[in-house]
Amino acid sequence: MEITRRSPRLSFGPTGPEPGARLLAAEVAVALSFNGTTQAVMMATPADLEDFATGFALTEGLARSDEILSLEVVEAGGGLDVQAWLVPEAEARLAARRRHMAGPVGCGLCGIESIEAALCEPAPVPHGAFRLSPREVCAAAAALGAAQRLHDETRAAHGAAFWSGGRLVALREDVGRHNALDKLAGWAARAGVNPATGAVVMTSRVSIDLVQKVARMGCGLLIAVSAPTAAAVDLADHLGVTLICNARGERFDLYSHSDRVTTEVQDAG
Repeated sequence: MEITRRSPRLSFGPTGPEPGARLLAAEVAVALSFNGTTQAVMMATPADLEDFATGFALTEGLARSDEILSLEVVEAGGGLDVQAWLVPEAEARLAARRRHMAGPVGCGLCGIESIEAALCEPAPVPHGAFRLSPREVCAAAAALGAAQRLHDETRAAHGAAFWSGGRLVALREDVGRHNALDKLAGWAARAGVNPATGAVVMTSRVSIDLVQKVARMGCGLLIAVSAPTAAAVDLADHLGVTLICNARGERFDLYSHSDRVTTEVQDAG
């Protein structure tokens, strides 16, 4: 499926309506099925779907990448079905973490069946050797903005990227911010990249579920261009994640675990 479509439109302004066309981001129903059972139906951009299913399995605690035996994307009823087959050992987790998500892309916890499941915490992220300077933090945020082709074409896509070795190593885009992060997590798992050796960089605001997903990836540093929620800050501090937000231009806010940034910042945990 194409990820964009050109659509005719009338553009209104001071000089009156003008006919033309605009490139729009595709948004289709994508089912994520594991061992023959649909676990989630998301409205998503139809690209990097193998990464999407792998990352979703990882960040939702369903399965590790080495527990996925096969992946296949098939057309189904006007949408797409990503069919993953897991090793038998993952069956118990499938049953325990059953999740039916049919809703808007902006919601990351739709369909969770209990408060306990929604607030289930991953293990804290250990503090390794990876560090960033303030200049590198700003460079990472700027590089993400410059690399977003789908966003530049449509103004309707979020981005999640991995920064390591002074550059963006990978970028995934989607109409949903959670989808973009899951695709990035899946890329890292399938490529054999250790997330502890870099930082996740995102275009969106930071909510508690994004912090959960980054921690389940095993990444200790999350950079975002927008603001966090109070719950996201608390969870990042609890899980050992360095949370940097409002990273724009030469400024950013550091909320937790300042030891991963080489300049000491006062009053940050």
